[in-house]
Amino acid sequence: MATSDLRKKHILFIEFDKEAQELVTLTLALAGYGIVIACDCAEGLRLARHQRFELYILDNWLPDGSGVELCRRIREFDKHTPILFYSGAGCAHDTRDALDAGAQEYLINPVEAQNLRQAVARLVSRLSSR
Repeated sequence: MATSDLRKKHILFIEFDKEAQELVTLTLALAGYGIVIACDCAEGLRLARHQRFELYILDNWLPDGSGVELCRRIREFDKHTPILFYSGAGCAHDTRDALDAGAQEYLINPVEAQNLRQAVARLVSRLSSR
């Protein structure tokens, strides 16, 4: 196994809701991922610009803007890191807008832990195979 395979994969999770933060952090930490949390668009954008992540997970509803707009802003400087939306915004147009902005997948919260882990593993492995 290569050294890079042994390194913990880091995910930036941009979410305001404390319960969602705890649930996703626990679910993904148990699967071996390192999670960095940002509570709003401004903090998430700052972290995305200054650190390297293997995946961004965005909520669609943030206190200082929309996840879709944040996705567009991230895509201005990072075209390759996968973006997964994990949001309670479940209308068809929410999903379409996120995918059009540059996200690869959209999960409607609540989602089973296994489905979240599978989506994350799929997206992280897609980046690793580049």
